[in-house]
Amino acid sequence: MSTGRDVKARIKSISETMKLTRAMKIVSAAKLKQAKNQLENTRPYFNRIEMTIADILSHDIYSDNIYFDKRKGKKTKKSAYIILTGDKGLCGSYNNNIFKFAQRYLKRDPNSVLLICGHTGYEYFTKKGYEIMHDFFYPVYNPNVFRAREMQERVMNLFKEEKVDNVYLIYTTLKNAFELKTRAMRLIPLTFESLRKELGIKKIMEKRYEGKLIYEPSKKDVFEMLIPKYIKGVIYSALVEAFTSEQSARMQAMESASNNAKEMIDKLSLVYNRTRQNSITQEIIEMVAGFELLEE
Repeated sequence: MSTGRDVKARIKSISETMKLTRAMKIVSAAKLKQAKNQLENTRPYFNRIEMTIADILSHDIYSDNIYFDKRKGKKTKKSAYIILTGDKGLCGSYNNNIFKFAQRYLKRDPNSVLLICGHTGYEYFTKKGYEIMHDFFYPVYNPNVFRAREMQERVMNLFKEEKVDNVYLIYTTLKNAFELKTRAMRLIPLTFESLRKELGIKKIMEKRYEGKLIYEPSKKDVFEMLIPKYIKGVIYSALVEAFTSEQSARMQAMESASNNAKEMIDKLSLVYNRTRQNSITQEIIEMVAGFELLEE
């Protein structure tokens, strides 16, 4: 049976842990807000790129663009999967959900190579024996446009050099404060159908520029210049979404841990009070018994 001293030591230990979980929740909340502000600050730039691409697609279709090459003549195609995982643990089932989701795709596409972002994902898929491009490794922490541009250039070079024939992006989106969703999208090759769907051309065309846009030197040249910028924007948005999702998952996990710790402290406090009361009662009984012996 636990003594009062043992119970008191456990209460103190859990209290220290609860302080840590509360601090981690506050830090995650600050990082989440910072990442959202960062995305909002760059969103107008990428929105303008998307609107320009949508405007060009609404008039002309250029099927000879290299990034629309489906390589139908190749019998065996190699796919690359960019998987955005967390950099740290203590975020509930966030990383496990990504691992399970990615593995469902990898089972259907065994001839693939992994491009990992995030330390937990790198360690997991390395231990599982998947083919990983080890020189392609980026953290998800503190996402920025420069990292997105470097990733965009590398995957587009892999595609142009025909080292891979398809590039997919797997990451987690933050639907609301309490719901996360892991999704996959094909990054390259592009299709006009997927572009129209991703850009939401019908909605964007309602906000089209007044008057006729003039493209120099031509619509085709502008279109080819904007495609890499569009892919960079998609990667950057995914990096920010993944980072905010990780922080949101960690906030929820730390809040749950703090609540559980509080419940444990409340229960242990009752046990401590009962133990202490029993000890006092036992001492009183012994004192009374002693007095009775003296009286005899």
